[in-house]
Amino acid sequence: MDFTLTPEHQMVQQMVREFAQKEVAPIVRDYDRRHEPMPVLERMAELGILGISIPVRYGGQGMDYISLGLVCEELEAVDSTLRVVMSVHMGLCALTLLQWGTEEQKQKFLVPLARGEKIGAGAFTEPGHGSDFAHIQGTAKRHGDVYVLNGEKMWISLATKADYAIVTMRTDPHAEPAYRGLTTFIVDLHSPGVKRGDIHGKLGVRAGSTGWISFQNVEVPVENRIGEEGEGFKITMSAFDRGRYTVAAGATGLIRAALEASVAYAKERHTFGRPIGEHQLIKQKIARMARDYEMARLLYLYTGWLMNQGKRFTRYASMAKWFATEAAFQAAHEAIQIHGAYGYSDEYPVERFFRNARGSMIYEGSSEIQTLIQADYALGYRWDKPLRRELPAYDPEFWQGE
Repeated sequence: MDFTLTPEHQMVQQMVREFAQKEVAPIVRDYDRRHEPMPVLERMAELGILGISIPVRYGGQGMDYISLGLVCEELEAVDSTLRVVMSVHMGLCALTLLQWGTEEQKQKFLVPLARGEKIGAGAFTEPGHGSDFAHIQGTAKRHGDVYVLNGEKMWISLATKADYAIVTMRTDPHAEPAYRGLTTFIVDLHSPGVKRGDIHGKLGVRAGSTGWISFQNVEVPVENRIGEEGEGFKITMSAFDRGRYTVAAGATGLIRAALEASVAYAKERHTFGRPIGEHQLIKQKIARMARDYEMARLLYLYTGWLMNQGKRFTRYASMAKWFATEAAFQAAHEAIQIHGAYGYSDEYPVERFFRNARGSMIYEGSSEIQTLIQADYALGYRWDKPLRRELPAYDPEFWQGE
């Protein structure tokens, strides 16, 4: 196991870093203040970011899963909204199609997603069901060659920007246990009966799109069903694994950003006749950030390595997400303290880091859910059962072949 970055990894990392630092960093504060999504999707598509870890034959760049993590780290080092795009477009949507989709579904939906011609999302959470996903109430009833979808999804990233969404609904209201009654679909969000809107007044991720999607008698062809009826819970949980991986990698970038901002300020700011970086308590805060960055980075790199090997990574995606998001929040908190009164103002980015970091401890499975997952693995109450279709291992010959 070698976590040395390859020349290809370094190239991707540098490209994305330059894009984020040069093109996004100068404008993000203005969009964050206005609570307005940044117009970055087209540029991300041009750079190939939106298909970074999709095989070339399906319109992607043919890079491995570690490359996806590196992209997320660099994006969130500037702003979380950029990484959120990768979590939902790649983690929840495109990679779900790669793992579970038929060849026809891949050609019809995955190719335009990987090319950035279409934007994808994941529509799972409902107004009354967040962590209790097994008991969602939205329905999909089959009538001949179509399913008719009814229900509402809430807190959906890119809700008003996406063209397609992976949607899980209840097809069997009497299933026991309840999770066996769920089925997943790929839905064209421009279909009749789909309504959507933005959520306003968010604490963080203000420069990104978060909203709701309502399905009112939306007809979805049977060929748009992903997997079999009753497999929706497994498919969705596998999507959450990939989402947690991207969130963990992104939170690692936020830790790094908080650390870099704190180091720069600690060298510049003087009190009692010397730079504040020379004071022991400031050193303690910075040392913890440096420690947590390295730990978070190793956790997500190991998770990406497991993905590349085609091994199950549920446990480590959860662990990486749990650790990195809590460490990111703590790093942002300490960065504000180091900046003093200036940290409380958006003159410096650390207050935005703090607001953005808080959300990552909730979405893609709250810290409490991750705690339970890790405890169950440690106690032997939980183990990974084989899936009918696993996320494909990274094979350079296949990934990069036409």
